[in-house]
Amino acid sequence: MIIVVKKGSTENQIKSFCDYIEKTGLKANIWVGVTTTVIGLIGDDSLIDERLLLSFDIVESVKRVTEPYKKVNRKYHPDDTIVTIPSKIGDVKIGEGYFVIMAGPCSVESEEQILTIAKEVKKAGATMLRGGAYKPRTSPYAFQGLGTNGIDLLLKAKKETGLPIVTEIMDVRCLDGFNEVDLIQVGARNMQNFELLKELGKSKKPILLKRGLANTIEEWLMSAEYILSKGNDNIILCERGIRTFETFTRNTLDISAIPAIKELSHLPIIVDPSHATGVARFVKPISMAAVAVGADGLIIEVHNDPVKALCDGAQSLKPEAFAAVVKDLKDMLKLKGKN
Repeated sequence: MIIVVKKGSTENQIKSFCDYIEKTGLKANIWVGVTTTVIGLIGDDSLIDERLLLSFDIVESVKRVTEPYKKVNRKYHPDDTIVTIPSKIGDVKIGEGYFVIMAGPCSVESEEQILTIAKEVKKAGATMLRGGAYKPRTSPYAFQGLGTNGIDLLLKAKKETGLPIVTEIMDVRCLDGFNEVDLIQVGARNMQNFELLKELGKSKKPILLKRGLANTIEEWLMSAEYILSKGNDNIILCERGIRTFETFTRNTLDISAIPAIKELSHLPIIVDPSHATGVARFVKPISMAAVAVGADGLIIEVHNDPVKALCDGAQSLKPEAFAAVVKDLKDMLKLKGKN
Protein backbone atom coordinates (compact mmCIF):
# COMPACT_ATOMS: atom_id res chain seq x y z
CA MET A 1 0.00 0.00 0.00
CA ILE A 2 1.20 3.51 -0.85
CA ILE A 3 0.28 6.71 0.94
CA VAL A 4 0.74 9.98 -0.96
CA VAL A 5 1.36 12.77 1.54
CA LYS A 6 -0.26 16.19 1.15
CA LYS A 7 2.04 19.07 0.31
CA GLY A 8 2.86 21.19 3.34
CA SER A 9 2.80 18.31 5.82
CA THR A 10 5.43 18.70 8.52
CA GLU A 11 8.10 16.21 9.51
CA ASN A 12 6.42 15.78 12.89
CA GLN A 13 3.10 14.96 11.26
CA ILE A 14 4.74 12.40 9.01
CA LYS A 15 6.64 10.86 11.94
CA SER A 16 3.46 10.61 14.04
CA PHE A 17 1.64 8.96 11.16
CA CYS A 18 4.48 6.45 10.63
CA ASP A 19 4.57 5.68 14.38
CA TYR A 20 0.85 4.86 14.19
CA ILE A 21 1.39 2.64 11.13
CA GLU A 22 4.21 0.68 12.77
CA LYS A 23 2.04 0.02 15.85
CA THR A 24 -0.32 -1.92 13.54
CA GLY A 25 2.53 -4.29 12.65
CA LEU A 26 3.33 -2.76 9.26
CA LYS A 27 6.60 -1.10 8.30
CA ALA A 28 6.56 2.46 6.95
CA ASN A 29 9.09 3.26 4.25
CA ILE A 30 9.36 7.03 3.55
CA TRP A 31 10.50 8.36 0.18
CA VAL A 32 10.91 12.12 -0.22
CA GLY A 33 10.97 13.34 -3.82
CA VAL A 34 11.34 16.79 -5.35
CA THR A 35 7.59 17.45 -5.38
CA THR A 36 6.02 14.46 -3.62
CA THR A 37 6.47 12.50 -0.42
CA VAL A 38 5.37 8.86 -0.47
CA ILE A 39 5.02 6.44 2.43
CA GLY A 40 5.08 2.79 1.46
CA LEU A 41 3.46 0.32 3.83
CA ILE A 42 5.19 -3.05 3.87
CA GLY A 43 3.52 -6.10 5.38
CA ASP A 44 -0.02 -7.50 5.49
CA ASP A 45 -1.90 -4.31 4.64
CA SER A 46 -5.24 -6.18 4.42
CA LEU A 47 -5.54 -5.62 8.17
CA ILE A 48 -5.75 -1.84 7.82
CA ASP A 49 -8.76 0.16 6.58
CA GLU A 50 -8.13 2.56 3.68
CA ARG A 51 -10.94 4.85 4.87
CA LEU A 52 -9.24 5.17 8.25
CA LEU A 53 -5.98 6.18 6.60
CA LEU A 54 -7.77 8.79 4.49
CA SER A 55 -9.07 10.39 7.67
CA PHE A 56 -5.56 11.56 8.59
CA ASP A 57 -4.94 15.23 7.69
CA ILE A 58 -1.64 14.51 5.94
CA VAL A 59 -2.99 11.79 3.62
CA GLU A 60 -3.79 12.86 0.07
CA SER A 61 -4.47 9.41 -1.42
CA VAL A 62 -4.09 5.68 -0.76
CA LYS A 63 -3.17 3.10 -3.38
CA ARG A 64 -2.91 -0.65 -3.04
CA VAL A 65 0.09 -2.33 -4.68
CA THR A 66 -0.50 -5.81 -6.06
CA GLU A 67 3.13 -6.60 -6.99
CA PRO A 68 4.96 -8.76 -4.40
CA TYR A 69 8.11 -6.62 -4.64
CA LYS A 70 7.81 -3.41 -2.67
CA LYS A 71 11.08 -1.57 -2.05
CA VAL A 72 12.33 -2.04 -5.63
CA ASN A 73 8.94 -0.93 -6.96
CA ARG A 74 8.79 2.42 -8.74
CA LYS A 75 5.44 3.11 -7.07
CA TYR A 76 7.27 3.26 -3.73
CA HIS A 77 10.20 5.24 -5.15
CA PRO A 78 9.10 7.27 -8.20
CA ASP A 79 12.52 8.78 -9.02
CA ASP A 80 15.38 6.78 -10.53
CA THR A 81 18.04 5.52 -8.15
CA ILE A 82 21.61 6.57 -8.90
CA VAL A 83 24.24 4.11 -7.67
CA THR A 84 27.59 5.77 -6.94
CA ILE A 85 30.83 3.79 -6.91
CA PRO A 86 33.69 5.76 -5.31
CA SER A 87 36.90 6.03 -7.33
CA LYS A 88 40.16 7.93 -6.97
CA ILE A 89 39.93 8.99 -10.62
CA GLY A 90 36.35 10.21 -10.28
CA ASP A 91 33.26 8.56 -8.82
CA VAL A 92 31.32 6.33 -11.20
CA LYS A 93 27.58 7.01 -11.26
CA ILE A 94 24.99 4.69 -12.80
CA GLY A 95 21.36 5.59 -13.46
CA GLU A 96 19.22 8.63 -14.29
CA GLY A 97 21.33 9.77 -17.24
CA TYR A 98 24.69 8.44 -16.04
CA PHE A 99 26.01 5.70 -18.32
CA VAL A 100 28.69 3.18 -17.31
CA ILE A 101 30.92 0.96 -19.46
CA MET A 102 32.47 -1.99 -17.62
CA ALA A 103 35.03 -3.97 -19.59
CA GLY A 104 37.64 -6.66 -19.14
CA PRO A 105 38.24 -10.38 -19.51
CA CYS A 106 35.78 -13.09 -18.60
CA SER A 107 38.47 -14.51 -16.35
CA VAL A 108 41.65 -13.20 -14.76
CA GLU A 109 44.41 -15.46 -16.11
CA SER A 110 47.70 -13.80 -15.22
CA GLU A 111 49.20 -10.52 -14.02
CA GLU A 112 50.40 -9.59 -17.49
CA GLN A 113 47.03 -10.35 -19.04
CA ILE A 114 44.88 -8.33 -16.60
CA LEU A 115 47.26 -5.34 -16.47
CA THR A 116 47.48 -5.18 -20.27
CA ILE A 117 43.71 -5.34 -20.71
CA ALA A 118 43.03 -2.87 -17.87
CA LYS A 119 45.25 -0.25 -19.49
CA GLU A 120 43.72 -0.84 -22.92
CA VAL A 121 40.08 -0.60 -21.80
CA LYS A 122 40.78 2.51 -19.74
CA LYS A 123 42.42 4.15 -22.75
CA ALA A 124 39.39 3.24 -24.86
CA GLY A 125 36.95 4.83 -22.41
CA ALA A 126 35.83 2.14 -19.97
CA THR A 127 34.87 3.44 -16.53
CA MET A 128 35.17 0.12 -14.66
CA LEU A 129 37.28 -3.02 -14.97
CA ARG A 130 35.52 -6.38 -14.94
CA GLY A 131 37.24 -9.73 -14.46
CA GLY A 132 36.32 -13.10 -13.07
CA ALA A 133 38.34 -14.40 -10.10
CA TYR A 134 35.87 -17.18 -9.28
CA LYS A 135 34.24 -18.79 -12.34
CA PRO A 136 31.05 -20.88 -12.20
CA ARG A 137 31.46 -23.38 -15.04
CA THR A 138 29.07 -25.98 -16.37
CA SER A 139 31.87 -28.55 -16.50
CA PRO A 140 33.84 -29.41 -13.34
CA TYR A 141 36.90 -29.87 -15.57
CA ALA A 142 36.82 -26.35 -17.04
CA PHE A 143 38.98 -23.48 -15.71
CA GLN A 144 37.44 -22.32 -12.42
CA GLY A 145 39.38 -19.08 -12.02
CA LEU A 146 42.30 -18.05 -9.79
CA GLY A 147 40.18 -17.34 -6.71
CA THR A 148 41.78 -15.03 -4.15
CA ASN A 149 44.85 -14.65 -6.37
CA GLY A 150 42.55 -13.36 -9.10
CA ILE A 151 41.16 -10.69 -6.76
CA ASP A 152 44.70 -9.69 -5.80
CA LEU A 153 45.55 -9.22 -9.49
CA LEU A 154 42.40 -7.17 -10.05
CA LEU A 155 43.38 -4.95 -7.13
CA LYS A 156 46.83 -4.51 -8.64
CA ALA A 157 45.22 -3.47 -11.94
CA LYS A 158 43.01 -1.06 -10.01
CA LYS A 159 46.05 0.46 -8.31
CA GLU A 160 47.83 0.98 -11.65
CA THR A 161 44.86 2.34 -13.63
CA GLY A 162 42.51 3.77 -11.01
CA LEU A 163 39.59 1.84 -12.49
CA PRO A 164 37.10 0.49 -9.92
CA ILE A 165 36.69 -3.28 -10.21
CA VAL A 166 33.70 -5.61 -10.54
CA THR A 167 33.97 -9.34 -9.98
CA GLU A 168 31.62 -12.22 -9.22
CA ILE A 169 31.01 -13.78 -5.83
CA MET A 170 30.15 -17.48 -5.69
CA ASP A 171 29.61 -18.20 -2.02
CA VAL A 172 28.71 -16.23 1.09
CA ARG A 173 31.80 -17.71 2.78
CA CYS A 174 33.97 -15.70 0.35
CA LEU A 175 32.44 -12.34 1.32
CA ASP A 176 35.33 -11.21 3.55
CA GLY A 177 37.66 -11.51 0.55
CA PHE A 178 35.57 -8.92 -1.34
CA ASN A 179 36.19 -6.02 1.07
CA GLU A 180 38.21 -4.07 -1.52
CA VAL A 181 36.03 -5.01 -4.50
CA ASP A 182 34.07 -1.95 -5.64
CA LEU A 183 31.08 -3.72 -7.19
CA ILE A 184 30.13 -7.30 -6.30
CA GLN A 185 28.54 -9.25 -9.11
CA VAL A 186 25.91 -11.90 -8.45
CA GLY A 187 25.91 -14.16 -11.51
CA ALA A 188 22.94 -15.73 -13.26
CA ARG A 189 23.37 -19.05 -11.45
CA ASN A 190 23.23 -17.35 -8.03
CA MET A 191 20.34 -14.98 -8.70
CA GLN A 192 18.15 -17.06 -6.38
CA ASN A 193 20.80 -17.91 -3.81
CA PHE A 194 18.72 -16.19 -1.16
CA GLU A 195 21.10 -16.66 1.76
CA LEU A 196 23.84 -14.98 -0.27
CA LEU A 197 21.47 -12.16 -1.25
CA LYS A 198 20.54 -11.52 2.38
CA GLU A 199 24.18 -11.24 3.42
CA LEU A 200 24.91 -8.90 0.52
CA GLY A 201 21.97 -6.80 1.70
CA LYS A 202 23.68 -6.39 5.06
CA SER A 203 27.03 -5.53 3.47
CA LYS A 204 26.00 -2.18 1.95
CA LYS A 205 28.39 -2.89 -0.96
CA PRO A 206 27.14 -1.96 -4.46
CA ILE A 207 25.72 -5.11 -6.08
CA LEU A 208 25.41 -6.04 -9.76
CA LEU A 209 22.54 -8.55 -9.95
CA LYS A 210 22.38 -10.55 -13.16
CA ARG A 211 19.13 -12.09 -14.35
CA GLY A 212 18.94 -15.88 -14.15
CA LEU A 213 19.00 -17.68 -17.47
CA ALA A 214 15.41 -18.93 -17.02
CA ASN A 215 13.91 -16.39 -14.63
CA THR A 216 11.02 -14.01 -15.13
CA ILE A 217 11.32 -10.28 -14.58
CA GLU A 218 9.22 -10.59 -11.42
CA GLU A 219 11.52 -13.29 -10.00
CA TRP A 220 14.50 -11.09 -10.81
CA LEU A 221 12.98 -8.12 -9.01
CA MET A 222 12.12 -10.32 -6.03
CA SER A 223 15.80 -11.27 -5.80
CA ALA A 224 16.67 -7.57 -5.75
CA GLU A 225 14.02 -7.16 -3.04
CA TYR A 226 15.95 -9.64 -0.86
CA ILE A 227 19.00 -7.36 -1.01
CA LEU A 228 17.10 -4.12 -0.51
CA SER A 229 14.97 -5.56 2.32
CA LYS A 230 18.16 -5.93 4.38
CA GLY A 231 19.05 -2.27 3.89
CA ASN A 232 21.24 -2.18 0.77
CA ASP A 233 19.74 -0.08 -2.03
CA ASN A 234 22.97 0.08 -4.07
CA ILE A 235 21.72 -2.40 -6.66
CA ILE A 236 22.30 -2.46 -10.41
CA LEU A 237 20.35 -4.97 -12.49
CA CYS A 238 21.96 -6.69 -15.48
CA GLU A 239 20.11 -8.29 -18.40
CA ARG A 240 22.43 -10.95 -19.83
CA GLY A 241 20.10 -12.97 -22.03
CA ILE A 242 17.78 -15.85 -21.22
CA ARG A 243 17.61 -19.44 -22.39
CA THR A 244 15.16 -20.09 -25.23
CA PHE A 245 14.83 -22.71 -27.98
CA GLU A 246 17.26 -20.71 -30.17
CA THR A 247 20.74 -22.20 -30.55
CA PHE A 248 22.38 -19.83 -33.03
CA THR A 249 23.37 -17.49 -30.20
CA ARG A 250 24.48 -18.47 -26.70
CA ASN A 251 21.40 -16.87 -25.13
CA THR A 252 18.52 -14.69 -26.31
CA LEU A 253 18.76 -11.08 -25.19
CA ASP A 254 15.44 -9.90 -23.78
CA ILE A 255 15.74 -6.33 -25.03
CA SER A 256 12.20 -5.61 -23.82
CA ALA A 257 13.36 -6.19 -20.24
CA ILE A 258 15.09 -2.79 -20.21
CA PRO A 259 11.98 -0.62 -20.75
CA ALA A 260 9.97 -3.06 -18.61
CA ILE A 261 12.37 -2.62 -15.67
CA LYS A 262 12.36 1.14 -16.19
CA GLU A 263 8.58 1.08 -15.81
CA LEU A 264 8.42 -1.33 -12.88
CA SER A 265 11.45 -0.30 -10.81
CA HIS A 266 13.64 2.66 -9.90
CA LEU A 267 16.85 0.59 -10.04
CA PRO A 268 19.38 1.17 -12.85
CA ILE A 269 19.78 -1.59 -15.43
CA ILE A 270 22.71 -2.46 -17.68
CA VAL A 271 23.15 -5.03 -20.48
CA ASP A 272 25.74 -7.76 -21.02
CA PRO A 273 25.97 -8.12 -24.82
CA SER A 274 28.81 -10.65 -24.56
CA HIS A 275 26.90 -13.34 -22.65
CA ALA A 276 23.66 -12.43 -24.40
CA THR A 277 25.02 -13.54 -27.77
CA GLY A 278 28.25 -15.46 -27.21
CA VAL A 279 29.49 -14.03 -30.51
CA ALA A 280 32.03 -11.19 -30.59
CA ARG A 281 30.78 -9.70 -33.87
CA PHE A 282 27.29 -9.25 -32.39
CA VAL A 283 28.50 -7.27 -29.38
CA LYS A 284 28.44 -3.89 -31.14
CA PRO A 285 24.88 -4.04 -32.58
CA ILE A 286 23.50 -5.39 -29.30
CA SER A 287 25.30 -2.63 -27.39
CA MET A 288 23.79 0.01 -29.66
CA ALA A 289 20.35 -1.54 -29.22
CA ALA A 290 20.77 -1.45 -25.44
CA VAL A 291 21.54 2.27 -25.54
CA ALA A 292 18.58 2.88 -27.85
CA VAL A 293 16.07 1.34 -25.43
CA GLY A 294 17.42 3.20 -22.39
CA ALA A 295 19.97 0.95 -20.66
CA ASP A 296 22.16 2.65 -18.05
CA GLY A 297 25.34 0.87 -19.08
CA LEU A 298 27.10 -2.14 -20.56
CA ILE A 299 29.43 -4.85 -19.32
CA ILE A 300 31.60 -6.07 -22.19
CA GLU A 301 34.20 -8.83 -22.32
CA VAL A 302 37.59 -7.79 -23.71
CA HIS A 303 40.65 -10.00 -24.12
CA ASN A 304 44.05 -9.21 -25.62
CA ASP A 305 44.23 -12.69 -27.21
CA PRO A 306 40.72 -14.22 -27.44
CA VAL A 307 41.92 -17.34 -29.28
CA LYS A 308 44.01 -18.33 -26.25
CA ALA A 309 41.50 -17.20 -23.60
CA LEU A 310 40.83 -19.76 -20.88
CA CYS A 311 37.16 -18.75 -20.78
CA ASP A 312 34.66 -17.39 -23.34
CA GLY A 313 37.14 -16.26 -25.98
CA ALA A 314 34.51 -16.46 -28.74
CA GLN A 315 32.49 -13.61 -27.24
CA SER A 316 35.43 -11.40 -26.26
CA LEU A 317 36.43 -8.31 -28.21
CA LYS A 318 40.04 -7.42 -28.88
CA PRO A 319 41.04 -4.04 -27.36
CA GLU A 320 41.01 -2.26 -30.74
CA ALA A 321 37.51 -3.58 -31.51
CA PHE A 322 36.33 -2.48 -28.07
CA ALA A 323 37.73 1.02 -28.66
CA ALA A 324 35.76 1.25 -31.91
CA VAL A 325 32.56 0.18 -30.15
CA VAL A 326 33.05 2.77 -27.39
CA LYS A 327 33.59 5.53 -29.95
CA ASP A 328 30.27 4.75 -31.65
CA LEU A 329 28.52 4.38 -28.32
CA LYS A 330 29.70 7.80 -27.18
CA ASP A 331 28.33 9.39 -30.34
CA MET A 332 24.98 7.70 -29.69
CA LEU A 333 24.97 8.70 -26.03
CA LYS A 334 25.50 12.34 -26.97
CA LEU A 335 22.39 12.17 -29.13
CA LYS A 336 20.43 10.79 -26.18
CA GLY A 337 21.85 13.40 -23.79
CA LYS A 338 23.49 10.89 -21.44
CA ASN A 339 26.74 11.39 -19.55
